[in-house]
Amino acid sequence: MQEDEFELFLSEMADVKPLTQDAVLQANAEFSPTLAQQARRKAAEQEMEYDPHYLSMEYVELVKPDDVFAYCKDGVQQGVYRNLRLGKYQLDATLNLLGKTLIEARGVLQQFITDCHQRGVRTLLIQHGMGRNSKPHPAILRSYVFKWLPAFSVVLAAHTAQRQHGGYSATYVLLQKNAEQKRENRERHSKK
Repeated sequence: MQEDEFELFLSEMADVKPLTQDAVLQANAEFSPTLAQQARRKAAEQEMEYDPHYLSMEYVELVKPDDVFAYCKDGVQQGVYRNLRLGKYQLDATLNLLGKTLIEARGVLQQFITDCHQRGVRTLLIQHGMGRNSKPHPAILRSYVFKWLPAFSVVLAAHTAQRQHGGYSATYVLLQKNAEQKRENRERHSKK
């Protein structure tokens, strides 16, 4: 079997001519990439960068104007989540997204949540409307807000607001403590 393979190899190589160039390039020689290679590398590196606050504009499951939004990360105490859901926490900040395009709303929501977390604001109200009159699809902004909120690592829980705070047209959001608040909490509990 091996002789047959060797004969086949020799017959395939019969018309191959040796290279006439005799210059040998050292294996450790330095190459400088072309401009096109540099551009491709830069584009590939940018794609690989992870943005922890990236909010996708891709496909979203559309919700109805009267669907309840309920999100809670593992580890959040049920009593804390229940109080959020029932609107028992003082609302420290409110964001009104009404009348904004999806792109505007995404940018404003990102900045709002980032700023609130840095400042130590814990309980938010996001006003997104019910979307009954949205064209071409009802509740599109509401649907994207429901998709975006769980994407934030600092969002612990979110729930459709109570009637006195806007009902279906608004959502409560609970943020985790920032580094300073965590440090203060550790110090307070270590003194006991």
